Amino acid sequence: MADSLVIVESPAKAKTIGKYLGKKYIVKASMGHVRDLPKSQMGVDIKKGFEPKYITIRGKGDVLKELRDASRKVKHVYLAADPDREGEAIAWHLAHSLNIDQDQPCRVVFNEITKQAVKEAFKHPRKIDMDLVNAQQTRRILDRLVGYNISPLLWKKVKKGLSAGRVQSVAVKLIIDREKEINSFVPEEYWSVTAHLKAGKETFEAKFYGYGTEKVELKSEAEVKELLQRIEGKPYVVAEIKKRERKRNPAAPFTTSSLQQEAARKLNFRAAKTMMIAQQLYEGIDIGEEGTVGLITYMRTDSTRVSPVAQEEAKKYITEEYGVEYALAKPRQFGKKEGAQDAHEAIRPTLIHKDPASLKAYLSRDQLKLYRLIWERFIASQMAPAVLDTVTADIVAGDAVFRASGSQVKFPGFMKVYVEGTDDVQKEEDKMLPPLEAKQELALEEIEPKQHFTQPPPRYSEARLVKTLEELGIGRPSTYAPTLETIQKRGYVALQDRRFVPTELGEIVLELMEEFFPEILDTKFTAKMEDELDHIEEGKVQWDKVLEEFYEGFSKRLEVAEKYMREVEIKDEVADIMCDKCGSPMVYKVGRYGKFLACSAFPECRNTMPIVKEIGVNCPKCETGQIVERKSKKNRIFYGCTNYPNCDFVSWDKPLPRACPKCGNMLVEKKGKGKNKGPTVQCLACDYQEETS
Repeated sequence: MADSLVIVESPAKAKTIGKYLGKKYIVKASMGHVRDLPKSQMGVDIKKGFEPKYITIRGKGDVLKELRDASRKVKHVYLAADPDREGEAIAWHLAHSLNIDQDQPCRVVFNEITKQAVKEAFKHPRKIDMDLVNAQQTRRILDRLVGYNISPLLWKKVKKGLSAGRVQSVAVKLIIDREKEINSFVPEEYWSVTAHLKAGKETFEAKFYGYGTEKVELKSEAEVKELLQRIEGKPYVVAEIKKRERKRNPAAPFTTSSLQQEAARKLNFRAAKTMMIAQQLYEGIDIGEEGTVGLITYMRTDSTRVSPVAQEEAKKYITEEYGVEYALAKPRQFGKKEGAQDAHEAIRPTLIHKDPASLKAYLSRDQLKLYRLIWERFIASQMAPAVLDTVTADIVAGDAVFRASGSQVKFPGFMKVYVEGTDDVQKEEDKMLPPLEAKQELALEEIEPKQHFTQPPPRYSEARLVKTLEELGIGRPSTYAPTLETIQKRGYVALQDRRFVPTELGEIVLELMEEFFPEILDTKFTAKMEDELDHIEEGKVQWDKVLEEFYEGFSKRLEVAEKYMREVEIKDEVADIMCDKCGSPMVYKVGRYGKFLACSAFPECRNTMPIVKEIGVNCPKCETGQIVERKSKKNRIFYGCTNYPNCDFVSWDKPLPRACPKCGNMLVEKKGKGKNKGPTVQCLACDYQEETS
């Protein structure tokens, strides 16, 4: 007969934990929060020390009734929500709703959902940590004070449905500031000169470095011509060769931020999708005979710390699978980042021996992709460094110096399993120079000058924006994904080619915010507020004092904004297309995925149309239509005929305006897959294929 009730957030987690605890425990799910501030009003009594007015969330009445009934039939109730501020707050709200004595040890936490971790956690229940609860409660109230005061202003002065928040406003500002940088960027000309040289039968490249010991940047065609004149007819002689062995260490195991960044780079996952799948892997997956098992540790963390037990298990696995030379004699420790709370371990697999291949039959395609990323990153972090041989050769032609370099992996170490991705285009060179000797004369095959122009800073991708927010100390692991979703949902920014671009609406709202609420957009101010929340969690400051200090200045700015904020009318740009349903003009609108066409007669007519982009290719199927670029419901680009639905030609690969030289049919450009593989041109009808540069 069960004598204890355990309450977790989700049914999946309940199923996993119930299997470990046995028949003496009933495990039920609260389905997340059961109480919250009301949506219809601010729900914070400022005059009573910022007292929150919580109500039962609509639809949670039946859940609470079931939990109350179950709690009356047992001796003990344990609250096992996630091990963070949000989880602590959920436990506190449950204790209040179920009349559980908060002075009793009713709170149970664990960083991984494995049999050993869960059983050990239930040996050491504790009281609800009110410092953690107050930190979460303060964040909630802060966001409510900002959102429920500024948002109505924006509705009245700009447009209904807008919102403003501390972290989301800073994110929008970063995107708009970057766009301003790009628009004001003036490209600068520069040149490169490459010598294609031959040593014996082998050829290699050397790039112009400078004159004598001085490095020189070529900024004009005139400077290039001067160089070419100075080296014309001069022999190319090896002046100096430097050889060295270089060690390369692996990246640390994942934090929430680095997981979101790497999943965006390598898997093309949005931050929200990454967190959703990680939650599934954490809560438990049915893996056959072993039943439901939590496959990764808790996925909201800013720490790279790893338990000694996990490090020892990793060492054993690496030794058995790859050999003793790939294992570390002493576990690798990664430094703690400044400002990191370090409350939980890094994200790692809970069962080291469960490699991705062994779980393929039990995981969905996306679950397997993310699990593989986490598993490989962790295993690599506990492996020996890679060893590379590098060679640099300085070659002189008169007084001009050309430099050639090459590297080769001598011992792959951790690179056998995993190499960290990067936001920037980068090629891993794995080539060595031919054998060279000092004073050796080389044959010149070609001298190749090339003109280049400096490029503006890139727009923010999700990965780059998350990284920037983290570096600035803005937001915390749990806030990044919802923040990025919100700024798109509100129409402040849009995604184009997986990069954020600001909308006119976003620019207008930011301008008003900068004028009346500059502290909300100040990155230092926002980071300071995050530090204050950390101090509340640590019990160093009182939560109501933090709110009082913030609201004193904020309320004065609010009064000024109420009085002086101007009304802004946003006029839709009219397109030269008429609505095919009612005949009214279509107008350009901006949604979370960029621009689209909507009927100007809205809400009477709700017709919308995608904006299509012609690529200058005739349809190969019907021959009368044009091929245009479109977007799928999942925002993936594809190519179709303008005569659709009468013509059903469709292609994920971009058709090209030239015919196959072998059979005369259509050529398409296929995107490269795998590291350093560029696009290829292929024929739709035959086996013709060509590489592109």
